[in-house]
Amino acid sequence: MAKRSRPGYTWYTRAPPFAPMIPSRSPSRTLAGVVLALIVAVAAGGAAACAGGRDARVTRDAPLSPAERAAIADTLQHMLASAYDLSDTTGGGPFARIMRLYPDSGEVISASGGRMTMTRAALERSIREFYDNVGRNMRGPVWTWGMTHVDVLSRDAAVLTATYAIPHHTPAGAPHTVGGAWTAVFARRGGRWVIVQEHLSDAPPQ
Repeated sequence: MAKRSRPGYTWYTRAPPFAPMIPSRSPSRTLAGVVLALIVAVAAGGAAACAGGRDARVTRDAPLSPAERAAIADTLQHMLASAYDLSDTTGGGPFARIMRLYPDSGEVISASGGRMTMTRAALERSIREFYDNVGRNMRGPVWTWGMTHVDVLSRDAAVLTATYAIPHHTPAGAPHTVGGAWTAVFARRGGRWVIVQEHLSDAPPQ
């Protein structure tokens, strides 16, 4: 068995007893090899993560399919039908469900009756004002939706326009109906669809 050597390496032409036939390196070179291996592994992982991020962006930027558009439109219409079911007193009642259609904070632009509000608090006051002046005098109100059109702009934005009517009876027992048209801009924030802008116009008195 002959031993050859040069600085940093020692190897054998034939393996010594009970020794693997692997070059023996100095501690400094072994450490350098480990560090290099870690750098390569981290770089490879980073490249894979970037590729995954690119794939996710490509998926988000891909054109919406007809099925995706239909699903978003159905989701928004179901949300409104549930929130405006005036006969359902669960979940805090209609008022609480209606307010859950809007963001918890930040701007909420709402225009109706020639006026505009820009915050959730102001919108809430406006809805309560409608109830105090009109809603409390309705007997047996039923919110009904008429023509509805949903324009899905992206996976996170859509515009809905619909007509609505609220047939009811007055305190004196006379039939009466109020209604109008409503356009609402929806945005998906944190996985939740919310109304960020809206405009309501009243129908002529009946």
